[in-house]
Amino acid sequence: MASVLQNAGDETTCFRITHSNLKHHFNEMRFSLHSTVGATKERLWKNCGTAVDSMLLQLFDDNDKKIADMSEDSRPLGFYSPYDGYRIHILDLDPSSVTAGGWLEDTSLVEKFSISEDAYDKLDDTVRKFKERLISQNPSMSRPKITDDYMEDLAVNIKVGDRCEVDPGGKRGVVMFVGRAETLAPGFWVGVQYDEPIGKHDGMVKGKHYFSCPPLQGVMLRPDRVKVGDFPERDPFEEEEI
Repeated sequence: MASVLQNAGDETTCFRITHSNLKHHFNEMRFSLHSTVGATKERLWKNCGTAVDSMLLQLFDDNDKKIADMSEDSRPLGFYSPYDGYRIHILDLDPSSVTAGGWLEDTSLVEKFSISEDAYDKLDDTVRKFKERLISQNPSMSRPKITDDYMEDLAVNIKVGDRCEVDPGGKRGVVMFVGRAETLAPGFWVGVQYDEPIGKHDGMVKGKHYFSCPPLQGVMLRPDRVKVGDFPERDPFEEEEI
């Protein structure tokens, strides 16, 4: 009994597809019941590689009982009264077929192309030379990858509780965090609470709280932008000299 029966007006059927030389099952494919066996072979050829002239299609029901050899190319699929879930099995009759031997699925059987370093260097338009041209145009691309110890030598001189000034701009505040930040790029970071609401957050960065401070007074910076020392809070009413 088919798993899904067509309605009387349904003119397409969904088949499972298997192949005599290929181990894996294809995705299910839907065909018009008006499509001929020959047209079905043409479509399957594009998916499996077996030549149309070397292909014999067999129809199985959803209990894997063979229904028929679909050997007449002019007959429509509807002639065989298939249901959704039926299986079309492709028999490849060509012993020298591209599907024979398993190499379409086992890449270890495919001969690999190799070339020496000297020969590769003499070629034009290689990926290596393309990268070299990019770096020559933009030397910053050759910068080494940032490591987990990036700027650690500067961070060791900064302590939580230190007063600080942040460049550029000379904004002042207090150090609230020093260390690596798992939600940010590798290396060391410094969390600062500004004296005024000129920051970006309350100490939470990308879902993780590194410190707590009032909203819009927190910021995370690289150590080279933070200078610690005697930096008292500025008097907000202090007027600039004219």
